Amino acid sequence: MQYPDYPSESSCYASINNRQMHYLEGGKGNAETIVMIHGNPSWSFYYRHLFTALVDKYHCIAPDHIGMGLSDKPAGGEYDFILKQRVDDLDALLSSLGVDNNLTLIVHDWGGMIGLAYATRYPEKIKRLVISNTAGFHIPSGKQIPWQLKLSRTPLIGALLIQGLNAFCRGGVIQCVTRKPMTSDIKNAYLSPHDNWANRLSVLRFVEDIPLDKNHVSYAVVDNVDKNLDQFSKLPILVCWGLKDFVFDRHYLDEWQKRMPNAEYHEFDAGHYLLEDAGEEVIPLIQTFLEKTNTGQIKYAEGQT
Repeated sequence: MQYPDYPSESSCYASINNRQMHYLEGGKGNAETIVMIHGNPSWSFYYRHLFTALVDKYHCIAPDHIGMGLSDKPAGGEYDFILKQRVDDLDALLSSLGVDNNLTLIVHDWGGMIGLAYATRYPEKIKRLVISNTAGFHIPSGKQIPWQLKLSRTPLIGALLIQGLNAFCRGGVIQCVTRKPMTSDIKNAYLSPHDNWANRLSVLRFVEDIPLDKNHVSYAVVDNVDKNLDQFSKLPILVCWGLKDFVFDRHYLDEWQKRMPNAEYHEFDAGHYLLEDAGEEVIPLIQTFLEKTNTGQIKYAEGQT
């Protein structure tokens, strides 16, 4: 299948933990590495325009998590669809590519927790962060879990909705943009990797992997990120936020502003898929932010921006 504006010439595969992991890679000769980490139910296609905009100046990497995008889609019992495994996969990929310093992480949705858990393992490798509609902490006080997520986590019903009816992916291409509907070719690009029951297992497992209590298998990883997030507060951080996100809503943005008061914030009248809704505004902001932090125009110190 042809994916609109997707830089297929940059497609690569690596054997990661006995699975074929697809990723985009370009600009190898450039000094700094930008890692773009997607969430659920998207894939590296989400970053296609940003990747193209940055690859001439930066070494860009945009992986597809196992079970997502163009990566292998293992069956249940063949792979641990949990947060720690996702972080291990990212760790293994970046290690295999020899990427180990001056990293900029660009994170979205569940990619935020994956990326920040990696950053918590290796804080010395992280130069700056670009954050949009994601979390690096437990669910904020006062935030109610949307009924859509609750229903999708219900045993049997969740599998029927997500794997059978493809409701989560189809809902994403409709509800996650608010400025203008996706064209049919863009919708199909988001949906095509998850074209049958088996290929939607990872989408379901991502939803189930949201830890709502201390007994959840991924709670400890989230808790560790939450407790260690402040160590990044002196880094250059850009936060771009779509205000019409019914999951990562104002509660999450307020928490980021509380945790990272020195970050640079931009709000948009846009949905969860911010780069689809407002990419023409967001991408130049990211480019400017990267340039300013390279030239020293932005210097972060305690209590100072």
